[in-house]
Amino acid sequence: MRNLYWIVIFCLCFLIGCEQTVDEEIDENQLDEQHQIANEKDEQIDEDVQGVKEDDDERAENVEKEEVEESNYYRVNEANWNIEPIDEGNEQVVLLTIDDAPAKHSMEMAETLYTLGVNAIFFVNGHLLNEEGKEVVKRLHEMGFEIGNHTMNHPNMSELSEEEQHFEIIELNDILYEITGEYPRFYRAPFGDNTDVSNELIEELDMTRMNWTYGYDWETDYLDPEPLADIMVNAPELQNGANLLMHDRKWTADALEKIVHGLQAKGYEVVDPTLIKVE
Repeated sequence: MRNLYWIVIFCLCFLIGCEQTVDEEIDENQLDEQHQIANEKDEQIDEDVQGVKEDDDERAENVEKEEVEESNYYRVNEANWNIEPIDEGNEQVVLLTIDDAPAKHSMEMAETLYTLGVNAIFFVNGHLLNEEGKEVVKRLHEMGFEIGNHTMNHPNMSELSEEEQHFEIIELNDILYEITGEYPRFYRAPFGDNTDVSNELIEELDMTRMNWTYGYDWETDYLDPEPLADIMVNAPELQNGANLLMHDRKWTADALEKIVHGLQAKGYEVVDPTLIKVE
């Protein structure tokens, strides 16, 4: 009888222990399920947040593109080469352009302009693009300056065949694309000699011709900084939209800061060439 008693007690304890183990296993399974559900919710939240972020980024990119498109409010008047507002832009502007880049002083000139907070177009000659020259053009582009096409070898285009003229423009376009990742938007013919062949090609390439209103830094009387700065600021040709031609030259680099300050003192804004619409 006593043995039977202990047997009953043992069975009861065993059953209670099994029930507790089963309950613990159930609790652990429920906990695992809850963790899994929580993780799934967290993952969904992360996906939702990422989706919202991507949507916001896309909207911001679209807004930025719209702002850039809306801000293209100047054009080149090919009748006189002035820069004119398309809509309600400031009329009292001047454009700074620098030819024969990157000879020796383009980087110095770019740093001056960058410090002054103004932009310009650097028109590049292809024959100057050795490895060092390519690095200079790349740096100019990274600083936000517009890079223009001034032909491979600076020839008088009217003395070349159609094939040679195409080479002078297209070859340089391709090289500049390799350097900057962008094709140039503006073309300036050496000596301002636009031909029927180059005009047709520029139109096919969706580029804009860019001659100039005035420039003096190649004339004998203006090969020093002081007289050059004076004439560039006080030239009789200075007017709203004036398209100023300068070159990569030491005296021009030395005069550049005075030229910018002098133009600004007269109320002229230096127009950002990225705001000039290619038509």
